[in-house]
Amino acid sequence: MKHLILTITASLFIFCSLNAQDTNTNASNAGLKFGYNLAAVSFDGDSETGQRHGFHIGFYGESFLAESVALQIELLYSQQGYEIKDGGGTFTQKLNYINLPLFLKLYPVDNFFLEAGPQIGLAVSHKEEFDSNFNLFDTSQEFDPNNFDWGVNFGGGFKTDSGVSLGVRYHLGLGDIYDDGSPKNRVWQFSLGFDF
Repeated sequence: MKHLILTITASLFIFCSLNAQDTNTNASNAGLKFGYNLAAVSFDGDSETGQRHGFHIGFYGESFLAESVALQIELLYSQQGYEIKDGGGTFTQKLNYINLPLFLKLYPVDNFFLEAGPQIGLAVSHKEEFDSNFNLFDTSQEFDPNNFDWGVNFGGGFKTDSGVSLGVRYHLGLGDIYDDGSPKNRVWQFSLGFDF
């Protein structure tokens, strides 16, 4: 797993440094981004859990293919999972991923973009907690989620001429988190990015 993360990180920085030499109007760039997650899980395709609040942080590299078309690759740490509340308490599934999304970005007008593309993810940690609202009955239990996740992202946002971006995207997970019930990730991400 460490080798995979190092390989992805090295590839991202090589990609960013090669594209930093581009001198056209829409110069290729790299930067740091972070933001807020609202994560949930869909079971059997017809019911969705409550949302877990979390964050994401990582790096991106954007390379323009034409004046208004770009490819963007990212390497993100992302807190995901879900919450289920009932009269007996709150069950929280904490799933944390290293995600590698790839986007085709379209700029229909200056400073506004639309994006879509695939994403793969590697679960790096997980924890399940039950809060009974009475400490005596609180529990923590280990489940065994699948390490690999995949899906697609859709989103949009604004990017200033100085390289500050504000974006929102939706992740539609297509891989099962567990073998039973076909649970799939669903994540809203609200991001702030800064070009280096």
